[in-house]
Amino acid sequence: MAAAIAQADQLLRRGRRGEAAQHIQALQAAAPERAEPWLLGARLAQMESDFPAMLAAARRGVEAAPQNLTAAFILIEAQIMCGETAAARAGLAELERAHGGDGLVLRRVAESYTHLGQHADADRCAQAASVLRPDDLDGQFQAASCALAMGRLEQAEQLLDDAIARRPTDFDAMYNRATLRRQTRARNHLPQLNAAMARLGAERAPPALHYALGKELEDLGDAAGALAAYARGAAARKRALSYDASVDVEAMRAIEAAFGATFFAQRQAGFEDEAPIFVVGLPRSGTTLVDRILSAHRDVESRGELNELALAVTRAAGRSAGKSERIARAAAANMTALGESYCRAVRGAGATGRIFLDKTPLNFLYLGAIAKALPNAKIVHLTRHPMASGYAMLKTLFRMGYPFSYDQADIGRYIGGYRRLMRHWRAHMGERILDVAYEDIVADIEGQTRRMLTFCGLDWDAACVSFHENRQPSTTASAAQVRQPLYGGSVSQWRTHEASLAPLAHVLAQEGVS
Repeated sequence: MAAAIAQADQLLRRGRRGEAAQHIQALQAAAPERAEPWLLGARLAQMESDFPAMLAAARRGVEAAPQNLTAAFILIEAQIMCGETAAARAGLAELERAHGGDGLVLRRVAESYTHLGQHADADRCAQAASVLRPDDLDGQFQAASCALAMGRLEQAEQLLDDAIARRPTDFDAMYNRATLRRQTRARNHLPQLNAAMARLGAERAPPALHYALGKELEDLGDAAGALAAYARGAAARKRALSYDASVDVEAMRAIEAAFGATFFAQRQAGFEDEAPIFVVGLPRSGTTLVDRILSAHRDVESRGELNELALAVTRAAGRSAGKSERIARAAAANMTALGESYCRAVRGAGATGRIFLDKTPLNFLYLGAIAKALPNAKIVHLTRHPMASGYAMLKTLFRMGYPFSYDQADIGRYIGGYRRLMRHWRAHMGERILDVAYEDIVADIEGQTRRMLTFCGLDWDAACVSFHENRQPSTTASAAQVRQPLYGGSVSQWRTHEASLAPLAHVLAQEGVS
């Protein structure tokens, strides 16, 4: 039995789902009292985006082994995927209560709380875990990330300094530390970064080391050295990915076709919830800034970047053979049920405010679904000069997602597809979308804030223009930056590198992007 379980596990790891499914079904029939076959089945169902099947299998696994922590965490993950976020939170609270003295369990609980956007709970567990296991450097890194999310930047830097001192090859920690503040001549880490680069060599150095070096060089005014470091980091990151920008561009075209005139002509009531404000756009276009401005309002609660809308659309589409079929099935789904599923998931994850804000940039892909499923939702779309946006993406090492951001040609093609899809949404949705330019916010923050508040049906709140004093958590790539007053230096920073960014400008021109 152990050998058969290991074989099924290997088949899943190799992506051989059909063979794995046969083995897993045989295991479940032969040993229904064991947890492992059901947990393997849950993993297979997750790979196939069959979330109800994942949840059913996870429940069987927990029934077979109630004390199995792996089963407990898989069940919580399945509940999140199925939108049963209130149940997932209850499960995490029970694990925290039962295993409050176990630092490893608390680390996993903190990670799951983060996925739910429960950053205060994640912070509590991560800090407790780091005390229980002071030699666990991964736990210390997690504690630093939670401190950053909660705005305790000095503590985050101290934790990262300590972790790096004990593990000098923790290049992810070096990059995170570099982003916490503006480095100065008197206080920076260039000697350590340069020594690590010399020891490894530029070709062998991981992306995080290149990006850390680039950030600190940029802060100290070495624009050419910074861009060279960013370019090496981006190239190293791209080599580690299997990404083809044409796949994303074709998906956007499929979305445009599925959510076209026929879709918008259909009459569906939608789910009548006034709560959501969606802030969308390209990454690094100013979406986090707008999130902090709007959520400083007394009536608005930020939920940060969420997976809930994408999961709700996937649930509504059901099991699909591929991306094109999933898009078509999503357009044909019950939009009222989709909107209710989304709002229930966000509320279950802890949203308590009358109005909550979902700042997930790539939700621009789902604006058609939002239009029908949530007729009262507000949509604020951030725009930014395409060269400035492209450069900002290129110099950021994202924790996950945005695989198009590590190559100038990929960025240009993605921006072209995004621009075409946004023209499509505007043609059908008109005044449902408020376009706000990042450059206009920098030039006139109060005027643009008043404009956004009026669009969202909110009265004036002076706290919005003091967004850097907003104490709500933030976990985005701009988490440290948005806790400082507005800085306009990035508006035209790309022009310093205009010659080096010629490949991006060339592809943008091919895409018809001015």
